[in-house]
Amino acid sequence: MTNGVGGSTAATELAKLTSQRYQAVAIGLDEYQQRINKLRTVMLATGIDALYLDATTSLRYFTGLQCYASERLHGAIISASGELLYVVPAFEQQKILAGIVVEGRFVLWEEHEDPTAAVASAAMKFTPQACCQLAIDSQTPFYTASRLQAFDVNLVISNAEELIASCRRIKSNAELALLRQAKAITLRVQQAVAKILRPGIDTREVQSFLDKAHIACGMDGRSTFKIVLFGEATAYPHGVPYPQQLVENDMVLIDTGGTLYGYNSDITRSYVLGEANARQREIWNLEQEAQLAAFNAAQVGAPCSAPDLAARAVIEAAGFGPGYQVPGLPHRTGHGVGLDIHEHPYMVKGNDLPLEPGMCFSIEPMICSYGEFGVRLEDHAYITAAGPKWFTKPSQSMDDPL
Repeated sequence: MTNGVGGSTAATELAKLTSQRYQAVAIGLDEYQQRINKLRTVMLATGIDALYLDATTSLRYFTGLQCYASERLHGAIISASGELLYVVPAFEQQKILAGIVVEGRFVLWEEHEDPTAAVASAAMKFTPQACCQLAIDSQTPFYTASRLQAFDVNLVISNAEELIASCRRIKSNAELALLRQAKAITLRVQQAVAKILRPGIDTREVQSFLDKAHIACGMDGRSTFKIVLFGEATAYPHGVPYPQQLVENDMVLIDTGGTLYGYNSDITRSYVLGEANARQREIWNLEQEAQLAAFNAAQVGAPCSAPDLAARAVIEAAGFGPGYQVPGLPHRTGHGVGLDIHEHPYMVKGNDLPLEPGMCFSIEPMICSYGEFGVRLEDHAYITAAGPKWFTKPSQSMDDPL
């Protein structure tokens, strides 16, 4: 095809990807220790005695320990004085020892015991004052948070969302390197998958290829998500619950990503298999203009709402919207990215947080027209002292989308 779509086989493209695997460098111990030191500084400044981290990406961010939420509490407590405690089931201690990066003491609980009591008792030892100010990870399950809240009147619970976000939303050079590499891999996967498209191909076949392609390139595993849409279904931002078959001259939307040492990629490409008609070109070109306007608005010191407002101004000037109305842009323009696919900061109306060097986020002002088609061009950017920079090169044109 003239736009580089179609014309190859899955086996051919997977072989190419496997022969060019990337090598990545994981976050090291020194950086984890720097993160904990920064956290302690913020805790001391805000009067927090201890922070509880549940089995979330924030536990991994500060300690390097990767746990998955289950019915058994796994977590860590970090005190303002610098102590690190791992709170885990007693029979899991040896497994956790094999996975820790930053050394710390263990608080163990047995099967018949209440693990929240272990967390609360350990936290209250960190302060000589009558009350212990314990901030908890905002992703902590309600049953854990509520039990901590009820444990003792001298244990004062607060939401650690902003405390954690203030550390995580500014990415280090090591994080930027992992994010850059992860996104470069997914862009290669996007380029490869476009080459295997043909009339009649099923979305499930494409999704299977995406998984194999991310693995072939050296990502942590299969795609973390894989939205594949053809024709009218491309109008729905998060997909449809049924498979589709590709028809000549259909709009194609593929939104996919994976992780590299836990750091996420997330890239969307929209294009036509065959010849684009005038309406498809009109909307595609408008989407490209909106994406560029959002990027240019992402300047140091500008509010996080600025990219969203800039993209909407372009879309609404063309007669779409207004606001979240469809045809138009029904969701925010972007989201932060790191160990979570969606994290702070968010590019959305009302977010007055100033953009700072080190912030990373998507720019994806999708244009949806229900019953017709949709176009989303998604790339990620990061803020430098000189302004925004792309992690990956955006689509050039409707005829050269990849």
